[in-house]
Amino acid sequence: MTNSSCAAYHLETRLVHEGHERTPFGETSEALFLTQGFIYERAEVAEKRFLNEEAGYSYTRYANPTITNFEQRMASLEGAEAAAATATGMAAVTAAMMGQVQAGDHVVAARALFGSCRWIVEDLLPRFGVGCTLVDGPNLDEWRQAVRPETKAFLLETPSNPSLEIIDIAGVAEIAHAAGATLTVDNVFATPLWQKPLELGADCVVYSATKHIDGQGRCLGGVILASAEFIETKVQQFLRMVGPSMSPFNAWVLLKGLETLPLRVERQTQTAGFLADRLHNHPKLERLTYPGRPDHPQADLIKRQMSGGSTMIALVVQGGREEAFRFMNALKLIRISNNLGDAKSLVTHPTTTTHQRFSPEVRAEMGISDGLVRFSVGLEHRDDLLADLEQALTHV
Repeated sequence: MTNSSCAAYHLETRLVHEGHERTPFGETSEALFLTQGFIYERAEVAEKRFLNEEAGYSYTRYANPTITNFEQRMASLEGAEAAAATATGMAAVTAAMMGQVQAGDHVVAARALFGSCRWIVEDLLPRFGVGCTLVDGPNLDEWRQAVRPETKAFLLETPSNPSLEIIDIAGVAEIAHAAGATLTVDNVFATPLWQKPLELGADCVVYSATKHIDGQGRCLGGVILASAEFIETKVQQFLRMVGPSMSPFNAWVLLKGLETLPLRVERQTQTAGFLADRLHNHPKLERLTYPGRPDHPQADLIKRQMSGGSTMIALVVQGGREEAFRFMNALKLIRISNNLGDAKSLVTHPTTTTHQRFSPEVRAEMGISDGLVRFSVGLEHRDDLLADLEQALTHV
């Protein structure tokens, strides 16, 4: 179905049908165009394609019918005018940020970022003459005070990885726009179902499609969503020239993931809420943070900003690293992995994996203690997961 014919349908229907243009063979599933290049009937056609004077495909590094299908479906899900697919989530973050700035510009970002995202703004961009100021994300005054005349872009993720800190998207967007800057939001932990950053004022949203969008541990992918002008002027040329292209095969796999995204995320969120309620006062836990609970420090903001909780829970095990390891090693059903958003429940120790390069002082600023365990809730039965967590905590 074309975008216009799908527009009247509910989200779940669009995630099954959006952007599907069948070949003359009339296939049920989306076609996989596993090709590097395309054939032109005449040399003049090739010329026009490269001049963007004629619609059509020229090279999969630029565009591909299967990738286009994925981009259209993601744009419909997010409520965006346009989307650009990338090879990985980090390729999406890198392209979105580098496409907006040049030497002499300045970026403001929240301190509590995924380790690789923070490296982009704190280490990579300054190598090319782009300044960076890190702020306490929930503190709007720090965002205001960090603005300079040369500030061009803001970056945040909410809920943050892994401490599940929440940032006021609308508030930060207002500050960014008043300064003539743009706001990019990493929305992975909330998923497109529970939070809509573009509706809250953000200019750009990025995802690691590797996570919930695939949701079954099969492939890598990323996507940038924004206005058509933003994608065309700030992202498209960077992606074409640098080449962090999504594989057509991965795009096809991700299309299959989108078909079941609401079913999976809703079930995982329900289970996460159940587990958080059952474990929140466990004597072996120093702290439990979950965006769906009323005791979350920013519960009022969550009610305004999110329509659901999350598939993620932050557990702080008493006794630090040693006891966190003891807990993780005692798990029988839940597996240790640095991935998240999977059909399988997974735990991660951020201090020694995703955020290991940071000093203890920097991790403390980001809300990451040695006892913190990031728990990504899967599709297993909730009672089986609860039993596994409770028996593992007896080893602490």
